[in-house]
Amino acid sequence: MADDPAYKRILLKLSGEQLAGEQGFGIDPQQLEFVTQEVKAVKEKGVEIGIVVGGGNIHRGTQGIEMGITRATGDYMGMLATVINAMALQSTMENHGLFTRVLSAIRIEAVAETYIRRRAIRHMEKGRIVIMAAGTGNPYFTTDTAAVLRGVETEVDIVLKATKVPGVFDDDPMKNSKATMFDHLTYEEALNRHLRVMDGTAFTLLEENELSLVVFKLTEPGNLLKVVMGEEIGTKVTL
Repeated sequence: MADDPAYKRILLKLSGEQLAGEQGFGIDPQQLEFVTQEVKAVKEKGVEIGIVVGGGNIHRGTQGIEMGITRATGDYMGMLATVINAMALQSTMENHGLFTRVLSAIRIEAVAETYIRRRAIRHMEKGRIVIMAAGTGNPYFTTDTAAVLRGVETEVDIVLKATKVPGVFDDDPMKNSKATMFDHLTYEEALNRHLRVMDGTAFTLLEENELSLVVFKLTEPGNLLKVVMGEEIGTKVTL
């Protein structure tokens, strides 16, 4: 592994499921510890880090529809779930000596700073890990889109999407043992193959801003650091 990281500033997209661990719902303290150690190893290399967290381990906007809740209201509930995850992650990280800030797209000053682009960049420049919550602050947008948007806004070098599988496959590897993983894809290929790595809006933002994406398995210890150091881990999606 090279001594110098391949990227100076990164945006890590962390789904709510990544914090649920094996239990599949809620927040698993052991998983918080694991994620913190993975991020800490990268931070010790001097990399500036932004994290966008999802909330699927607590609530998804689409779940509310089954309960008679409107999509917009359900999405706002999901945004609040991401704030809970961000606070939990912040607390664990600070227990390990990491300096963090939680920035929320929804005004909720009692527990988080309001997201402002220049503020986020300044925190990163000062060496703080910026955990960005509440998506874009608007319903009907996924946290994938929010992650790419924040990555573009804060001028990161790459967006990293953490998953439970090694990369992007031509079929669901959890259901099809013969599914083939791609080492590299273009945005056009991913869209044409309907691979659903990210939604169309997120892909459009990535492509228009010429920002690369790496999809990798976070649950393999050391993978996050390997990606940041430039090793060929997971699937890289570029122009």
